[in-house]
Amino acid sequence: MKKKILRQRATAVQRYLAGEDPQDICASLGKTTRWLYKWAARHIPDDPAWFEDQSRRPFASPFRTPAEIEQIVELVRLSLYNKDLFCGDQAIQWEMADMGVQPLPSLSTISRILRRRELTHRRTGRYTPKGKKYPSLPALAPNQTHQLDLVGPCYLTGPIRFYGLNAIDAAINRCGIEPMPSKAAQSILDAVFAVWLRMGLPENLQVDNEIAFFGSPAYPRGMGPLIRLCLHYGVQLWFIPPSEPWWNGVVEKFNDHYQQKFLDKIMMSSMPQLRQESLAFEHRHNSSYRYSKLKGKTPLKAFATMEKKLVFPSKSNAPKHPLDKPEEGFYHLVRFIRSECRLDIFGERFPAPPETQYEYVVATVDVKEQKLKLFRDTVQVEEYNYQLR
Repeated sequence: MKKKILRQRATAVQRYLAGEDPQDICASLGKTTRWLYKWAARHIPDDPAWFEDQSRRPFASPFRTPAEIEQIVELVRLSLYNKDLFCGDQAIQWEMADMGVQPLPSLSTISRILRRRELTHRRTGRYTPKGKKYPSLPALAPNQTHQLDLVGPCYLTGPIRFYGLNAIDAAINRCGIEPMPSKAAQSILDAVFAVWLRMGLPENLQVDNEIAFFGSPAYPRGMGPLIRLCLHYGVQLWFIPPSEPWWNGVVEKFNDHYQQKFLDKIMMSSMPQLRQESLAFEHRHNSSYRYSKLKGKTPLKAFATMEKKLVFPSKSNAPKHPLDKPEEGFYHLVRFIRSECRLDIFGERFPAPPETQYEYVVATVDVKEQKLKLFRDTVQVEEYNYQLR
């Protein structure tokens, strides 16, 4: 087919150059005069392939990443690779931010540059991380570690806006789901407490750095409602590093399941209906959804085989905001110390020891002593005065 088209172009132009009427040429070939004049204008006597298709790619793109930025991406990637460090698009972006590169390319732009420059090859053999040990929480028994996350805003028909608070047991994937009308302090307390009444109190609760979880960036030492609730009930609250949601991977994956199997499939038009359907979905997941990591068992079947005794709150109603300021206890923040050696605690920055550079550390707030203690591999390396508000 393509050969026929090329032959038509060559023949039509030859006839046109020989003096034949353009209307007759086009009528015999079923083409327009515009088509004929286009190929006549492209005719080059000394080029035997003048009638071939030409690329439609523009000669220049005003939105193309500047060449110097592409070169920096390549150099940073090679430097990280040669140092046996993480060298993906996220690691490259972090390094470029530390270097003060402007404009800072997005992750998708960095990925395209790496593909364009054929820099996507992986290391041969098993990769061993260097100096990147993450202080993961134990997840061997039920309620040892829960992961908690907010989904939303979501909308019911109406429209009615709500948020979904999802908790999941990292050991057996037993879930707790609680819809909330807003991210206000009392809504957080009501939802978390309702989940604890059904799932029991966890030893550790791991969350991201959502403002509703820690309080207010204007008062980073104010101990928000969730922090105070956990301190009052002896739950160790852990905040993962900012912009690293994969450390909360169990609940993040469950969020996809919640979206696809619940929100996208069940039509709801009121908050009472949403609460009823949420409890039904929670029970259906825990009693019928089977996980390969549990050897085909459902979360409830796995829980039954472990014979774990759960601890529940002594009260049946959530406490009211504002909670009293706790006088003792601990909460923790996992942070990655970058090149500037600064520790970020909800926007407040502290100098970190040089040996923590490019390492994950745990910053523990000791409420009783009013101290912020910095740990690397369970060894305390620094301590700061930390007067809580």
